[in-house]
Amino acid sequence: MRKIAALFVGAWVVVVAFPYLWVLAASFKTQKELIDPRSFLFVPTLDNWREVVASGIGDSVVSSVIVGVATVTISALVAVPGAYAIARWRAGGEVARFGILLSEVLPPAVLVVPLFLFALNLGLRDTLAAVIASHLTFVLPVMTWFMVGFFDGVPRELEEQALVDGHGRIGAFVKVVLPQVLPGIGAAVIFGFVLSWNDLFYALILAGGNERTLPVAIASYNTFRGVELGQMAVAILISVVPVLIASFVVQKRLIRGISRGGLKV
Repeated sequence: MRKIAALFVGAWVVVVAFPYLWVLAASFKTQKELIDPRSFLFVPTLDNWREVVASGIGDSVVSSVIVGVATVTISALVAVPGAYAIARWRAGGEVARFGILLSEVLPPAVLVVPLFLFALNLGLRDTLAAVIASHLTFVLPVMTWFMVGFFDGVPRELEEQALVDGHGRIGAFVKVVLPQVLPGIGAAVIFGFVLSWNDLFYALILAGGNERTLPVAIASYNTFRGVELGQMAVAILISVVPVLIASFVVQKRLIRGISRGGLKV
């Protein structure tokens, strides 16, 4: 049975890892080798990497980081107290609890038109501010809904005990409730950052020129001459690797935070 289980696990790893390995190999192939399905053996070349680096993709990476960090920071500042109010005080009732996800139901095309006109009238067209505002429409609701579940898991008795010990309502929230949900905040922030990092639709329409983000830069390799597969593969690796590293680092911290269990006031 162990051998069969190991076989299934190995097959699963191969299936999951294959796209990453293909993209990695494609980044070192020439365009001719990429369009030839028989080219399993090839001489690695760094031409694709040189061309992508020379194209200024670093600016797009910086833009994506700025947009992602700004989006999750604003979202966290609003989502944490908002989720606490919904979970602890039932603010807005059940309508608010599930209605916050209404923007996730709407197609992005419905929201992009008013967002585009809003940015145009304020002179924010082709700026990162417009992209950040658009990302808040889907990151903020998800992070709020995500945090409601964590606040629901904090026993009321802990907060009541803090009040008995002399802490005010805000003090009890900061010293008791907030430390208990820090792993959840970390998970929500990473999830929100990934959503912002991967967005192409809003970024392309609102800032597809000088302030383009990384997904827009990746899409630009689909040219009128055809798809520059090698260069696109390099750009995809640049986009995926940081997210994978951050996910593994944060995962360890989340498990460590959740496993602490006890809470000191």
